[in-house]
Amino acid sequence: MAAHPYRSVNIASVAGGARPTSTRVVEMTRLRLLDSRTAPLSGQAYFADGDPGPIVAALAQVPELLGPTAAFLSAALGPGAASTRHKEIAILRTSWLQGCRYCTEAHSVVALDSGLTAEEVRALRADEPLAAGFTDPAERSLIEWIDTMARSGPVPSQLWASTRAFWPEHLLVELSVTIGATIFLNRFATCFELPSAPAVVERLAAEGWS
Repeated sequence: MAAHPYRSVNIASVAGGARPTSTRVVEMTRLRLLDSRTAPLSGQAYFADGDPGPIVAALAQVPELLGPTAAFLSAALGPGAASTRHKEIAILRTSWLQGCRYCTEAHSVVALDSGLTAEEVRALRADEPLAAGFTDPAERSLIEWIDTMARSGPVPSQLWASTRAFWPEHLLVELSVTIGATIFLNRFATCFELPSAPAVVERLAAEGWS
């Protein structure tokens, strides 16, 4: 199983999985991605180990936001009381609901590397019915919570009660922060049309996904 990509301040390809093995695409429609030569001095540490991924390369445009944002994303999307499996369910499902190509593609790969099956990933992407990938009542309730939170409007009291039957409050708080952080990344990646890493595109093609 691949190491989780959000440890400490290392958010290489945050919402994008492990560091790509091939050169990152630098052409993009709306924003210049910085690199180790063009990033400001205060952001150089994020490029010390190579390409940190397009989100860091974009955030480096405003170095005073890079550190705090990286720390928040590492905490919100990284290891915690909630399992990596359930965080990846939250990230991938939210990204698909938000229509974020970049995060959906990236986290299809991260989810597979985190132990989700191809069938589960397809179900989260609505390529198959949820029932085909998820039969556990607790996980089905979590996905219903994600679906409701990732859309606009209040969470009904009935859904709160049914979700609480399976999930303690501290896990729901953590996973809800994960959902919220993912929505931020979804909007960020979509509005700036961030490019998927070639390694992600190749992996998706190997799995039969476009």
